[in-house]
Amino acid sequence: MSTGYCWQEIFAWHDTGRAGRLRPGAVTEPYPHIEGPDAKRRLAALIEVSGLLDHLVRVPARPASEAELARVHDQRYIDGIRRQSEQGGGFADAERHTPFGEGGFEIARLAAGGVIELSHAVLAGRVSNGYALVRPPGHHAERDTGMGYCLFANIAIAIESIRSTRRGLRVAVVDWDVHHGNGTQHLYEADPEVLALSVHEDNLFPADSGSLEERGTAAGHGCTLNVPLPAGSGNGAYLEVLERVFVPALEYFKPDLIFVACGLDAGAMDPHGHQTVTAAGYARMTDVLLAAAGDLCEGRIVFVHEGGYSPYYVPHCGLAVIERLSGHDTGIEDPYFRLNELPSQITTSPQRAVIDRAAGMVGVA
Repeated sequence: MSTGYCWQEIFAWHDTGRAGRLRPGAVTEPYPHIEGPDAKRRLAALIEVSGLLDHLVRVPARPASEAELARVHDQRYIDGIRRQSEQGGGFADAERHTPFGEGGFEIARLAAGGVIELSHAVLAGRVSNGYALVRPPGHHAERDTGMGYCLFANIAIAIESIRSTRRGLRVAVVDWDVHHGNGTQHLYEADPEVLALSVHEDNLFPADSGSLEERGTAAGHGCTLNVPLPAGSGNGAYLEVLERVFVPALEYFKPDLIFVACGLDAGAMDPHGHQTVTAAGYARMTDVLLAAAGDLCEGRIVFVHEGGYSPYYVPHCGLAVIERLSGHDTGIEDPYFRLNELPSQITTSPQRAVIDRAAGMVGVA
């Protein structure tokens, strides 16, 4: 196997400001924004120092064109992001929860373009599969607004770039970020040629989004499937979702290409979620999807980094995923391996009840 890898240092330069959602002031001590560069930069560093980089094929990013962005996003929204970026920065959403600094427009274009380039490399057979370690993330971005630290919908922009030259291509998106993949769902909920699968913590973010009842609309009804797991779910529950729900859904849909919205914030040490997936869990989840991709679409699968906010644990979870993609074991042991012994790694009855309901929806229009 050859695994394409897209990372550029400038992704770490995407500026989200300080003090989280609040302006520093009398009662708000300045502190780096939670969607800072540390987790992803440390993952990139671990990939290099582990020797894994020598077993990957670098795929350079290039800026997505405005025409490519406009296949997914409203022109007024694109213009607003560009204008604020030129004026020193601003917010991608009216709630001011998605900040970006000067040059944010250019970096976000590069992130989207990196996913485009990697996707085309996989489809053309230049690499077997790929991992796009890009920033800012994309799976919350809607057609006319940013959300949840996302400016542009990276995966959707890549899908539309591919479909502009390959009509009739069937694409599946598997989203295991701890937050619901609302952007992907809403962009494709009426599209019968895109399958949107999301496993996430129930009612975490966005609020009241990603329920079992959300199945898609019009011709796309049945091509959306959500599994909202209770807080405290670990390796057992996540693996059951993949094996009992997502793989059967993929087999029924028969995609030509699979994207994975690879948020690592369901990890056991993440400050933005309450799940307990470990590096070993992510490795096993990757194995399941690699096997499905091998059976269904000649192994064509592209992982795109989304959330993940623990600078301590994201690097080890990400390394585990990319080791599996590349088939190369670095020999580096997860220093937090005792997390695998947590009682929460065993699927509970409330978790299985949700999985049972979702499994019963596979193939049902």
